[in-house]
Amino acid sequence: MKELEERIRKDGKVKPGGVLKVDSFLNHQIDPQLLYAMATELKRLYAGVPINKILTVEASGIAIASMVGYVFSCPLVFAKKSKTINISDDVWSADVVSFTHGGTNRVMVSKEYLGAGDCVLIVDDFLATGAALVGLKAICEQAGATVAGAGIAIEKVFQGGGNRLRAEGMRVESLAKIRSMTDNGLEFEN
Repeated sequence: MKELEERIRKDGKVKPGGVLKVDSFLNHQIDPQLLYAMATELKRLYAGVPINKILTVEASGIAIASMVGYVFSCPLVFAKKSKTINISDDVWSADVVSFTHGGTNRVMVSKEYLGAGDCVLIVDDFLATGAALVGLKAICEQAGATVAGAGIAIEKVFQGGGNRLRAEGMRVESLAKIRSMTDNGLEFEN
């Protein structure tokens, strides 16, 4: 998606360790018009697929996933990273390793909000190693839900997660695909 690539070139910041900082428009401060354009593109890519739930993991994926839910006219469910007193023990869960945070989280979704008969689009802001998608897919499988695929804002192709998931048969649609990233800049895949 050219609009997203242009915004990454203009406002994204490459940090040491393979980190791309896009918090001026996607994570910390949100550009709702850009998110709407991204959600509309995912709706076009998944046209005809009977998606009735959007699934993401807290926290940075919530903004884009919320807009995708709006465009698809269906609920957004997000996997929580910590158990609070208002979540029952009746949950689907999986361990997810975070590339950005460098730790592992047990993420969970209440069985009340995800089950058999749901057709799920997993949405996230970044795809690096694929750990978040693997964890969310595992939650869907536990619930008996169908995974239609994944809608990703930015895929870091050089980290291999997207290609591995595609090779395993998962449909992954990424709006911007970064082939390489160095301190001198980044290159997009066509």
